[in-house]
Amino acid sequence: MPVRPEESLFAERALLPDGWARNVLIRYDPTDGSILGVVPDAAPGGDHSAGIAVPGMPNLHSHAFQRAMAGRAERAGGTDDSFWTWRQTMYELVSRLDPDQIGAIAAQLYAELLCEGYTSVAEFHYLHNRPDGGRYDNPAETALRVVRAAKETGIGMTLLPVLYSRGGFNDEALNPAQQRFRGDPGFLSAVGDAVVGASGQAAWLQVGLAVHSLRAAAAPHIREATQDMVSRNPDAPIHIHVAEQVREVSECFEWSGATPVEWLLDNAPVGETWCLVHATNVSEAEVSGMASRGAVVGLCPTTEANLGDGLFPLRHFLDRGGRFGIGSDSHVSVSPVEELRWLEYGQRLVARRRAVAASEGSPSVGTTLWRGALAGGAQALGQAVGAIRENHRADILVLDHEHPRLDGRQGDDILDALVFTGSGGLIRRVLAGGSWVVEDGRHIRAEATAAAYREVIRALY
Repeated sequence: MPVRPEESLFAERALLPDGWARNVLIRYDPTDGSILGVVPDAAPGGDHSAGIAVPGMPNLHSHAFQRAMAGRAERAGGTDDSFWTWRQTMYELVSRLDPDQIGAIAAQLYAELLCEGYTSVAEFHYLHNRPDGGRYDNPAETALRVVRAAKETGIGMTLLPVLYSRGGFNDEALNPAQQRFRGDPGFLSAVGDAVVGASGQAAWLQVGLAVHSLRAAAAPHIREATQDMVSRNPDAPIHIHVAEQVREVSECFEWSGATPVEWLLDNAPVGETWCLVHATNVSEAEVSGMASRGAVVGLCPTTEANLGDGLFPLRHFLDRGGRFGIGSDSHVSVSPVEELRWLEYGQRLVARRRAVAASEGSPSVGTTLWRGALAGGAQALGQAVGAIRENHRADILVLDHEHPRLDGRQGDDILDALVFTGSGGLIRRVLAGGSWVVEDGRHIRAEATAAAYREVIRALY
């Protein structure tokens, strides 16, 4: 049997699954990207060193192409600006993007995500077709571009081809802009097969399923697509946008006599492989129902604020044992620190008190948020990520222990400082899938990805 290649990282302090540990030797395979062993209280040594090491964050919700419009939908168009007016700007963008541009935008985004501390991403991919709505010769033409961008930049990926088959709850036809998103269950299976065929059994790649929303997918298609995915892989993640906007909730109730979350809990096999994204307009009964099923709620506070979606009732959910993760969604922000900070700050503004996410058993807000998002994100991606643990993907952030904002910080104070003292500058190096992809805060392919991205932006705008 051939000897596996091995490298190692020695960390003076590291966040392990059971808490902080000192003098930790982390052995990993740079070929398949897995952690081979973790030894606390080890003698100094190793190929690389770190003052502070923490697990990289999974990003459970991404629409990569939308990074190209970040900051370009902030002009008031009247007194009723909303998600629905923002959507028109998004439609204008997708009407012009070609596969090469989609790949270049994704590569720039993923490089930025890695620099900020995300080391894996769930790509909620619905740009399936040509701008005129016609099919590409390869059904996975655009999906393969984002997969390639992930491989080139080093970020782990869970690809979620999206079911999008109608224009509204009453089976309205797709409008011209939405034809680009058109994908029925058979098409999604073909995309998944093509991606797996092109990528093989890549350790950094998982393929699951996304249902865009109840308004965009009819019940028979939802059943067919989810049953097909479960038959192929019972552990594959299944994601859906749900209860994001008040109008969506009202229209769903008019259509079915139930809210989106109620309909899902009554009509779909919602469980631990499911991720319900946003859920910003839900009742206490719905919160209890989601928690009891073990589903992850995918929260994207910067996008939810940008679009005026609302606030998820986090404290009620946590009190019921609910599981959550974070995503950057439309990528108005690419920082997990900012998502977690505003997740907590939004709750404080509503509750008019501090430390909302913390509990008697977990008094550190930063640690509660970071560890909760690690666990929920890993569950939502369906991958062994989010922990410095044997047989998990080697995704590790090396923090700048000499930075003034971390000076004198020990244990959970480190994560409180990371989340609440600023918006960057604390991540020095990033190990993703056993490869060092960020050095001195800069991605190793930064020049190439930025150059390609600039060409796209100049062509678009």
